[in-house]
Amino acid sequence: MSLAIETINLQKTYKSRGGGSIGVVNNLDLQVERGEIFGFLGPNGAGKTTTIKILLGIIYPTSGVAKVLDKDAGDLEAHKKLSYLPEKPYYYEHMTGLEIMRFYASLFGIKDRAHCESLLERVNLTNDMNRPISQYSKGMQQRVGLAQSLLNDPELLFLDEPTGGLDPIAHIEIRDLILKFREEGRTVFISSHELSDVERICDRVAIINKGEIVAQGRLDDLLAGGRIEVTADNASEEIAAKLRTDDRTVSLGHGRLILEMSDSEDTGAVIDALRSGGSEIVSVIPRKKRLEDLFIESVASDNQLKGRKMSKMTGESTEPEATNEEEAGS
Repeated sequence: MSLAIETINLQKTYKSRGGGSIGVVNNLDLQVERGEIFGFLGPNGAGKTTTIKILLGIIYPTSGVAKVLDKDAGDLEAHKKLSYLPEKPYYYEHMTGLEIMRFYASLFGIKDRAHCESLLERVNLTNDMNRPISQYSKGMQQRVGLAQSLLNDPELLFLDEPTGGLDPIAHIEIRDLILKFREEGRTVFISSHELSDVERICDRVAIINKGEIVAQGRLDDLLAGGRIEVTADNASEEIAAKLRTDDRTVSLGHGRLILEMSDSEDTGAVIDALRSGGSEIVSVIPRKKRLEDLFIESVASDNQLKGRKMSKMTGESTEPEATNEEEAGS
């Protein structure tokens, strides 16, 4: 397995107002395979932005290892092969899309106008490349950003909220562009709160909470274990009681029974039991586990665990005070 990104016991701490220290990234072990689209998820203040800045070499870790394209994070040779599109890129609004592209191309020593035009054409801005950025919609600005991120033909792209705040059509356009990056063999590292987009395009994800990874792996594996909802009419309390178990949720009102069970259970046996008890089956609906469900479960259970640990240490239930303003929006 060839890795585009690897961190081992990565830590970043800052001094707190009280004179101590607070861990923003704690013992982070992250593996991103080459050629995949990887989702990096977490609530605000979880440590996502700090992790990305370490991987880009903008800040240094307190301890641990951070490797990017087989080089230490921040290595100049690795920098030539990666690209970063921030959540809110800044552009000189008086410049046109083509002028922006040529300006950033010059920073790479690229003077090929045709190269800039071809990238703008690729992101569907052929007819708008000579308009000033001030006249661009947010979706158009995101497309300029994606075109800009391809100027150096990167092997690895970091995309921070690439579809945030876009209308449905722009969403689809940006998603399709990102999927093409994978087809070209590029590695894409996405930090996003748009979980539905991540679920559609990512191969693997990691969920970070309070500086620690709480879930990581292939989406197919992480989202295994869906539920099935069975609805029946003319059900009795007697049959409802027979069907209740620790792993099932059964509700009964005015003869209508709604049962939720794991998709690994024998659905046919439940249906047979309902029918033999005189009930009429209304519907059987499989409900696939969503990334949103996994996210909430992972973060909520992690918060409860850490809350219990804090209670044992202090005798009261408290949450650590967020002191790093840099992480407030991560």
